[in-house]
Amino acid sequence: MDTLIVSPKTIEDIKILTDLLNRLGISVSVLRLSEEEKEDLGLAILMQEANREEKVTRDEVMKKIGRA
Repeated sequence: MDTLIVSPKTIEDIKILTDLLNRLGISVSVLRLSEEEKEDLGLAILMQEANREEKVTRDEVMKKIGRA
């Protein structure tokens, strides 16, 4: 199952969206996340999508962070 993350601006928008999704038979969970929690979630998604087959050398990493 896929997940859709939406950030409505007002409580009224949340109500409209949840009503619509319920009418369409789509389950709804409303979570109030801090900015840090949103960043953590984004990082977790990126980590899941990362190519774990590709390897880089230590020298390449050091060049990227400016230590070589």
